[in-house]
Amino acid sequence: MLIDTHCHLDAVEFDADRDDVAERARLAGVTGIVVPSVERANFGAVSSVCREFPLCRPAYGIHPMYVECAREEDLEALRETLRREPAVAVGEIGLDNFIEPRDEKSQSWWYAEQLKVARNCGLPVLLHVRRAVDAILKELRRVGVPGGIAHAFSGSRQQADEFIKLGFKLGFGGAMTHPRATKLRELAATLPLEAIVLETDAPDIPPEWLGRTRNEPAELPRIAAVLAELRGMDVRDVQAATSANALGVLPRLTLAAN
Repeated sequence: MLIDTHCHLDAVEFDADRDDVAERARLAGVTGIVVPSVERANFGAVSSVCREFPLCRPAYGIHPMYVECAREEDLEALRETLRREPAVAVGEIGLDNFIEPRDEKSQSWWYAEQLKVARNCGLPVLLHVRRAVDAILKELRRVGVPGGIAHAFSGSRQQADEFIKLGFKLGFGGAMTHPRATKLRELAATLPLEAIVLETDAPDIPPEWLGRTRNEPAELPRIAAVLAELRGMDVRDVQAATSANALGVLPRLTLAAN
């Protein structure tokens, strides 16, 4: 069992060969793929991909990089989609203090409102936390949700511990495979294994061996092998543990992985 907890399989980068990408993932041993949305406009694409490919399960939310073109009625569309679709989480949501220009006020409003949606639906969240970990944590403490995943985590050990206290898992993927990512690799090696889940963020964040080419979920076994090497563990134990962690934090994913 091997679960990719974050993969944008609906992205245009996969339009030419999505069937082959999904089949390569299956043959590589990937048993579950979480496909998060980024805006209301792609809720339908995420739903379609997850209906077409048995490995996939959807999450719905509005990404901080897309909030400037979002409208308040999109929140009701999100609620309706979550009532209708078998979503495993609300996401991808959060804050991004890297992009320029950015509307921090709008990002904060959308993040807080979508946390409330998740809380009211009893769903975990998939968090985008780029250069905004402390602000993300502050709002999580204010608006409690039933856990989730800090996607592409790159914060400090102290920040990691705070997420863990709140019932979150931390997503590790291609960035961890780069030898120069020493702080991230140290975290991957020393955090409690029960706090870690694996992801690709495909088509983005390619692992070291792909260079700048497109990432895909079939790379997950090699990413797991890097984590195993960093921790001095058998890769089969890493695969089993991280998959169990994913199923624990995303309870609705259970049927997707069986």
